[in-house]
Amino acid sequence: MAGTILVAGASGFIGQRLVRLLAAGGERVRCLVRRDVPLPPGVEPARGDLLEPLTLPTALDGVDTVYYLVHSMAAGRAGFEQRDRSAAENFATAASRAGVRRVIYLG
Repeated sequence: MAGTILVAGASGFIGQRLVRLLAAGGERVRCLVRRDVPLPPGVEPARGDLLEPLTLPTALDGVDTVYYLVHSMAAGRAGFEQRDRSAAENFATAASRAGVRRVIYLG
């Protein structure tokens, strides 16, 4: 079995379904969440926010693969592009430092 899989964007439409499938397939799954959300049994929540870089190292510790399903639209259209870019840059830096092997991005 591979290392832990982190799903960023696990509370979204695709993320919820992906997390269930991965967990049902016996994968070790961790979900990056900003607040408490219902997760399947055995799925580990990791508190963090892509716009707050200091929250990311713990979430990425021991992670081999990440599904990046996040787009920073929650705060509205104004500033969307900058928030989305900042989140991606923060994540890329933290993932690189953590030694993440694979990032799967949904655009």
